[in-house]
Amino acid sequence: MCVESDGCEIEGCSSSDEVRTLSGSMSPGLKSNPDLHPCRPGQKFRAALLKCRSPAAAAGILSFGNVLNYMDRYTVAGVVLDIQRNYDVSDSRIGLLQTVFICSFMVAAPIFGYLGDRFNRKVILSCGILFWSIVTLLSSFISKEYFWLFVLSRGLVGIGESSYSSISPTIIGDLFTSNTRTMMLSVFYLAIPLGSGLGYILGSSAKEAAGDWHWALRVSPVLGITASVLILLLVPDPKRGSADQLGGRIRSRTSWLCDMKALAKNRSYVFSSLASAAVSFATGAFGIWIPGYLFRARVVQKTAEACTKEICSSTDSMVFGAITCVTGLLGVVIGALTTRLCRQKTERADPLVCAVSMLGSAIFICLIFVVAKKSIIGAYVCIFIGETLLFLNWAITADILMFVVIPTRRATAVAFQSFTSHLLGDAGSPYLIGLISDALQQKYTTSALWRFLSLGYALMLCPFIIVLGGMFFLATALYFLDDKDKAEAQ
Repeated sequence: MCVESDGCEIEGCSSSDEVRTLSGSMSPGLKSNPDLHPCRPGQKFRAALLKCRSPAAAAGILSFGNVLNYMDRYTVAGVVLDIQRNYDVSDSRIGLLQTVFICSFMVAAPIFGYLGDRFNRKVILSCGILFWSIVTLLSSFISKEYFWLFVLSRGLVGIGESSYSSISPTIIGDLFTSNTRTMMLSVFYLAIPLGSGLGYILGSSAKEAAGDWHWALRVSPVLGITASVLILLLVPDPKRGSADQLGGRIRSRTSWLCDMKALAKNRSYVFSSLASAAVSFATGAFGIWIPGYLFRARVVQKTAEACTKEICSSTDSMVFGAITCVTGLLGVVIGALTTRLCRQKTERADPLVCAVSMLGSAIFICLIFVVAKKSIIGAYVCIFIGETLLFLNWAITADILMFVVIPTRRATAVAFQSFTSHLLGDAGSPYLIGLISDALQQKYTTSALWRFLSLGYALMLCPFIIVLGGMFFLATALYFLDDKDKAEAQ
């Protein structure tokens, strides 16, 4: 038998049990006392919720929310051909959809980082996911005369999603430590490729089932509202630094300006953020354009017809989505295991594994544009290997940040890293690729072959950016140990 914090009796506990009170503290089990009264139904419900608030459950719910976060983001990419046909817009204007989304995302991220280091994080998360879910649902009812309003809605969704991406990793960082934290962050960041791939599949499947692409935007909001409730009820807001047993030793909270100055001087943080921008540039461009590029390749090979029907072909979106899910799983798992093994050889394992995977990825991504004209299967094989290597570094990059930044500064660090990686990465890459493609198409007579080649030439920019990202990870390795020691000393 156990007692709640107000002195009522909770059934189903032994005298040796401990119970978590509503304040979050642990109390030893108490023996039966005649002065105790039975719990009312509401109190029993709260007690049951407290039992469910385990760190593992919280990490699972946060990972589920991250899946929905990226699922919503790439549902639009899964029906991009239909959106382009419906609104009758060019490649560059379609790329603008993702650019506006990312711009609003990155501008809001530092604001939520500031709030996340100072206020209740789970309330901010719950409100953010509820906001973008509602906006996504409403955007599915925008008519074809108002493309600008559809673009604006994507910007609002970006604001809501920035709250989640900026704050949720810091809760996991305060619930776990060491290799356990690496594993949990790997699960959390596995949601990025998994959610992205499911976004393509969900968008294509919902469109095919309903015969209308608008329904692709009406499924994830329901799941998002569910996640919002789960976060509010079951996810704790642990004390900053509690997992590292620093709660009583952390100095008083510093100002935002002081935090930014410290991060700017943290060389490992700066270089890993620039490397993240390179990853973001490539994944942002690929997410929007690769399904369309492969569709144009099949048109050139005469295995598909140009999109002139009410519903465009979803084959490439479905296959690319499935590949993204599988490569995301492989990449994150291989990355976590490889890093864990390499830490036995060198303490610089984290940035070095990221650097090698980036440089290897660039080779296979280059090959995509070489073989796509002749073989779609060959292109898919190159995508599979290239994405697997690219996805190796997602969770490791987050772990690097946790090592070199003190706990009371982590939400700000995550938010500002998100800001810079998007500013220099996928905020501009979808629009830039579309702009280059449009410019190349205007120079020559438009044909199916030239539309395919122009987009391929534009996408060739990505491998060079990925190589640059590998160089930044190598630079991170030079300063990683010094910055880690400084963070531990503080």
